[in-house]
Amino acid sequence: MESYTLKKNITQGVIHLVLILTSITMLVPFLWMLLTAFKTVSESTQVDPFVIFPSSWKFDSFVEVWKSYNFLILYKNTLLMIFWRVVCAVLTATMAGYAFGRLKFPGKNFLFSLVLIQMMVPSQIFIIPQYVMVTSLRATETIFGLVFPGMVTAFGTFLLKTGYQGLPRDLEEAASIDGCNIGQQFLMIMAPLTRSAMVSLGIFTAVFAFKDLMWPMIVCTNSTTTTLSAGLAKMQGQFSSNYPQLMAAALMACLPMIIIYLIFQKQFIEGIATSGGKL
Repeated sequence: MESYTLKKNITQGVIHLVLILTSITMLVPFLWMLLTAFKTVSESTQVDPFVIFPSSWKFDSFVEVWKSYNFLILYKNTLLMIFWRVVCAVLTATMAGYAFGRLKFPGKNFLFSLVLIQMMVPSQIFIIPQYVMVTSLRATETIFGLVFPGMVTAFGTFLLKTGYQGLPRDLEEAASIDGCNIGQQFLMIMAPLTRSAMVSLGIFTAVFAFKDLMWPMIVCTNSTTTTLSAGLAKMQGQFSSNYPQLMAAALMACLPMIIIYLIFQKQFIEGIATSGGKL
């Protein structure tokens, strides 16, 4: 018995040690970004592995970045894009997922196969058609242009379809006996039961929208209409870069997602655990 307990403790200790080392490895890039933001240009570019901390903590990079780039506008554009993409993606995926998961109609399997094909194809293939559509709508340099590619999501449709298929048929039968039509069954009974799948979709959509770089750089080239990711990319110099300012801007760009995570931490963990996915 004692040998079994000792073996169990050793196994748990090794697992915890591996997890701690992995966590530290994942935190290294963030810590490097944080420390570089307070360094001078010469300190950030010198090749000395033993110089980790800045000689003196300077906030000049944050001040220069804030003056040179209007971060309030970048914050506003990014948050609006995330908000509307989440709203549109959850609404369209919820309705499409319910139709594919619970209803019977002609061509259902063929249409859903098109959704699966869209998930298999790289998203970059759709950039040219989407840009032509946005240009035809005269929606370049607008929030609608930023939101347009994320209004409908194949992944969200698949996720919500799976969520609806996991619900028992007895719920709809009981609601039908009580006199509920399809719309009432969807709004009052089925949709509230897929809340965890909606939260998961909202999390994935928000993260993917925040990380989206190529589309904002194509559809919004003006500094007053672009997003944080595109604004950071434009700070990168062709021949040289001011790394403290780049890291300061990256740290400031991370703040919205960090604050959102701290506020909705419980929903984040619940959504990821329920969907079985990873960011």
